Order: sequence, then structure tokens, then C-alpha cells
Amino acid sequence: MKYSVIVPVFNRPDEVDELLQSLTAQSFKDFEVIIVEDGSNKPCKDVCDRYADVLNLHYYDKPNSGPGQSRNYGAERANGEWIIILDSDVVLPEGYLFHINEELKAKSEELGVSAFGGPDTAHPDFTPIQKAISYSMTSFFTTGGIRGGKAKLDKFYPRSFNMGIRNDIYLKLGGFSKMRFGEDIDFSYRIVEAGYKTTLFPDAWVWHKRRTDFLKFWRQVYNSGIARINLEKRHPGTLKLVHLLPTVFTLGVVCCCLAALVCFILATFSSNSFTLGMVGIGVLAPIILYSLLICIDSTIQNKNLKVGLLSIPAAFVQLMGYGFGFIESWWKRCVLKKDEFQAFEKNFYK
Repeated sequence: MKYSVIVPVFNRPDEVDELLQSLTAQSFKDFEVIIVEDGSNKPCKDVCDRYADVLNLHYYDKPNSGPGQSRNYGAERANGEWIIILDSDVVLPEGYLFHINEELKAKSEELGVSAFGGPDTAHPDFTPIQKAISYSMTSFFTTGGIRGGKAKLDKFYPRSFNMGIRNDIYLKLGGFSKMRFGEDIDFSYRIVEAGYKTTLFPDAWVWHKRRTDFLKFWRQVYNSGIARINLEKRHPGTLKLVHLLPTVFTLGVVCCCLAALVCFILATFSSNSFTLGMVGIGVLAPIILYSLLICIDSTIQNKNLKVGLLSIPAAFVQLMGYGFGFIESWWKRCVLKKDEFQAFEKNFYK
């Protein structure tokens, strides 16, 4: 068998239904699907049973241990030459596996590719908030484009929403660590550090629903910010300038807002109220200009003004959520000198 598609699931039966439906439409058929239920309160077994006759599908139910360990559980039971890791909230175009197979035929021997990943995008049927969140996670103006279709400011590392690796290498490296967040980047770092080559397959893209509201999105990116310091501790030298930019942005926004607030308060009690008010507005000018840039760029990309407007709060949630998580992690790990388990046991470990 060529491919084993592994999907960890936690309380997302509806999403699994959409993913499995897209797998039935694949033009390339030499694959199995392994669904690993990670201690869900809302299991997806009934959904999987509906696809048992049309897919080579294996369903496993296990106690909750986090996505990384669930992927490892599936990999131990996989029969494919290559393992493909997908998140449960993705949907595949019908040529997804075909493009992967064509890329591997062209590159695996010639370039020695041992692991790969693909980009993600928003489906036309996604909600405006989902499209805005997708924009904020892939735009050059928010993430430097490192999560989009090209690695612009940093080396490409596969991520677990769309990631492939040779089965023997997966097992040799021990798969994913026990980190609850950032475990996919940790695994990608270990793949590269072991001397294996990773590459981007730009045509092997997926539709990625991500989070459906800004509060859930905040929690996701906050934990990603926490993970970045832990990743640097595990893999010294992997912290790049692009990873610091959300924190710089966060501190800049906080300082600008506080300075503007002081100006507006002083203007209330001063005879130079107009001047102080204008100074306050001037202090906020960079934030206003950045918001306009995001709105215009997203509106053009999505061809939708509503998505463009929603991309403004999405961008601030993405950058500042990550930034505040990064600051908390830096304080606990670098200043208080707590180890990874002590500092974030509730966040990362069960």
C-alpha cells in the first residue's frame, strides 16, 4: 500500500464526515484511512461506519492523550509506505493524493525527499470569519507568508494539518512528542536535524477550516506563542526574527494605545485639548494604517469587503494572541527558569 492517511479526532464528527467524503472523491485510490478517536465525548464512529464500504477505513478509539500521541497510535498500525497526517478540519480537493504521488515520483529519488507538506487555503463556502482567519494565518502581512504556499522569510517545515513522511522514518524518529502545541514543528525540526530532507509540495493543498470564532482562534494562537519558546529550548537556534515580530507588534500596539489614552485623558483637563487630541490620534496612526492595509489586501484577495473588514480583528487576534503567549512563555521559561512540564502542564500535558 502506498499511503496511510492518519487523522486524530476530538469531538468533531461533522468535520470528519466532510473529510471522509473528500477522500472518497480522490482520483488516486491506493491508500488507507486511519481515524484515531482521542477520547471524544462526541465520537465519530457512526460517521466512519457509513464510509466502511467505500474506503479502506480503520477506526480506533482510545483515551485522550493529545493529537501527537494519537497520530503515533495510528502510525503504529499503518500499512502504507508513506504516512500522511491531516487535521480533522480539512477538506481535500480530488487531486490531492494524485499531486502528492506525482511529486514523489519526480522528487523522492532525485532530491532524496523524506518528508513533505502542503499549503492550505479557504474554501469558497467557508464563512466570512473562517476566510478572515485563513487570511490572517497565511498572509505576508501577518505571518510573513511562512504558513502559506511559499516559504518567504523562513525555511519550510511541514505542519500537521497537511504533512507526509516515509513510514520507516516516522517510526525511527519516534513520531510526535508529548507537547500539546507545537508538536508538529518539533517533529519537523527533528526530521531535519536527523539529516532528512523536507520539501513543500505547493500543488498538494487542502481547504482548512481552522477555528470558527475569534475566541477559539485566540486560544489557538496564544498556545502557539507559548510553544515557540519551548521549541527554542528543545532546538536552540530555531528562533528566528519572524517569530519575534508578533511580540514586537503586540508591545507596539499596547504602547500606542496607552500613550493615546494618556493624551485623551490629559486633553479632557487641558486648555490645549485640541493639540493633545491630535497627538493621541497621531499615536494611533500606525495601527489605523496597518488596519487599512489588512482590509484592502484581504478584500482584494477574497473579493469580499466583509471578509476584508473581519480580517482586521483576525489579524490583531493572530498577532497579539501569539505575542502574549510568547511573553508568558519567555517569562516562565527564561526568567523564572521553570522547565517545560512545570511551566505549562495544564496547557501541554495530560
